[in-house]
Amino acid sequence: MFGLSAISDIWITLREMVTGAISIFRIQDAVDILVMAFLIYHLIALVRETRAGQLIKGVFAILFLYFIAYVLELYTLRTLMEIIIRYGALVLLVLFQPELRKVLEQVGRTSLSNLVFFTPNMNAAEYERKQMIKTINAICDSCAILSRERIGALIVLERETKLGDIIATGTIIDSQPSADLIKNVFFPNSPLHDGALVIRNSRLYAAGCFLPLSDNYGISRALGTRHRAALGMSEVSDAIVVVVSEETGAVTMARNGRLELDMGVNGLSAALFHEFVEEEGEGAAEKKKKLFRRARK
Repeated sequence: MFGLSAISDIWITLREMVTGAISIFRIQDAVDILVMAFLIYHLIALVRETRAGQLIKGVFAILFLYFIAYVLELYTLRTLMEIIIRYGALVLLVLFQPELRKVLEQVGRTSLSNLVFFTPNMNAAEYERKQMIKTINAICDSCAILSRERIGALIVLERETKLGDIIATGTIIDSQPSADLIKNVFFPNSPLHDGALVIRNSRLYAAGCFLPLSDNYGISRALGTRHRAALGMSEVSDAIVVVVSEETGAVTMARNGRLELDMGVNGLSAALFHEFVEEEGEGAAEKKKKLFRRARK
């Protein structure tokens, strides 16, 4: 009996709390919640679209370090973290200046018909895998042709680090991958041949993009601007960058701040397959041979 009475009292208390909350809930509160949800959503979308996500991780790392120093009473470290946090707002304004400018420009161009809160992902994992295989095939086929004809190329495959700021420097093409289109992008004297081709979500997304050059002075002087740009892009992001040398036709790949020189189209195919296509179980090598059918004579 006592147990039922206690449960009844708890139920009555909860009902009164809910009723009280509903009675004081105003239309203004609903509008407030919706506006904040809208701002937070677009802030997250902005961070995901650019390399600002990496800076956000650094901010959280500093806050976590401050929490550890506070709990463990590490006074010197806590004082240092407090100084960093105190002036952190000004530092963030400087670091995020391009992103903040982009936000203000988007707000000025946005109309009510363009406000999208949720974008459903209609692609199944198997479909995405097949699309990635088609993209890798197109890249390797085009690189074989470009290498044979001594046509320079610079191809960036976006991964977790979003390259919205890099894409903004080029021209959006958003096309299905094909070797012919890639070859035409880098054909000499074409409008977009000097920049980089950025591949996003297995699509040829933007061409004529400018990449940051590496400050690594250990690079061989025999390597040109394309190789330095490829290395620079791999140093500031997790992107995979493919280079075809205009002078020698050599195929090079940059990843994690390192250049893998003159790996050939076969080596490029195996490396891209390893990076982007997950194969599980036995017979993976045989499947790979069937998936990548190319003539490299």
